[in-house]
Amino acid sequence: MNRTIIAGIGSYVPDNVVTNEELTQFMDTSDQWIQERTGIKERRYARRFEETTATIGAAAARVAMERAGVTAADIDFVIFATLSPDYFFPGCGVLVQRLLGLKDVGALDVRNQCSGFLYGLSVADQFIKTGMYRNILLIGAEVHSYAMDFSTRGRNVSVIFGDGAGAVILQSSQDKERGILSTHLHSDGSEAEVLSMPNPGFHSGVHRPEWKPPVPEQKYGGVFITQDLLDKEDFYPYMDGQAVFKKAVIKLPEVIQEALGANNYTPADLQLMIPHQANLRIAQFVQQTLKLRDDQVFNNIQKYGNTTAASIPLALCEAWENGRVKEKDLVCLAAFGSGFTWGSALLKW
Repeated sequence: MNRTIIAGIGSYVPDNVVTNEELTQFMDTSDQWIQERTGIKERRYARRFEETTATIGAAAARVAMERAGVTAADIDFVIFATLSPDYFFPGCGVLVQRLLGLKDVGALDVRNQCSGFLYGLSVADQFIKTGMYRNILLIGAEVHSYAMDFSTRGRNVSVIFGDGAGAVILQSSQDKERGILSTHLHSDGSEAEVLSMPNPGFHSGVHRPEWKPPVPEQKYGGVFITQDLLDKEDFYPYMDGQAVFKKAVIKLPEVIQEALGANNYTPADLQLMIPHQANLRIAQFVQQTLKLRDDQVFNNIQKYGNTTAASIPLALCEAWENGRVKEKDLVCLAAFGSGFTWGSALLKW
């Protein structure tokens, strides 16, 4: 059976570096407070009115295409993973198709937040293996900074996230020593609201009417955009950080072990594990649980913050550029995030 290989990889981050110290101008926080809880020292913010999720995704895609030796005429399918699309609709897939001058190929948008890239990778793997497509462009990109609450009220969320993009070109190969070995996807919506952006929306609280974000006098629910939402600024992301942490440190090791076990490997066999860059403390906990050495794990959240769907391709690209990933290395990718959704992919580079 043919294997799906990453033929080219690229990334893009805005040139606007925002340090922890700069955030203290807007909220009651400190560099020490942020680093102790997240490991983050700085992040990148896009240039307002100049950069969008689609444009930075396209920038990463151009690098991946050049490294893979393909042109716009070669791409026959696009998958775009993001939680911060340029428009409510249409999705960023068609915007990238336009920006890159691709043929009228299919464009699929994936809304699985932090695990979006892995979901997209799994879908692309099936298309490649069946021979339906030859060159798939998979992008993970985010611009969080345009929708953050830069106040003390929102600091638990705002200090974590950054902007960035990563992209890969996926192709078929008959080399049995390379390619994606397996992907493993999961979800559990029972606690969907603990990491969510419920407003604006059409739900009016019907899914869990008993749940209320812990903000005084904050009304849950609404019909898209109302004056009440605007008056109370009830349109920012919400996260129960402790609940997310507790779930992530259980599910990430499980899904990594699932991938290794499915292919008769153990953690000791890994050359590199790249977790979704959600929180350095989560990554360290997972590393300790799996008894991985420092040289077996790659993290770059310290420089870029949490870029959700972009974090895995962004980290994978940097690891490859730094010589941390070599041909035929055994690499595991894993993510956990809003939904909850989580997943893993095991591949030979």
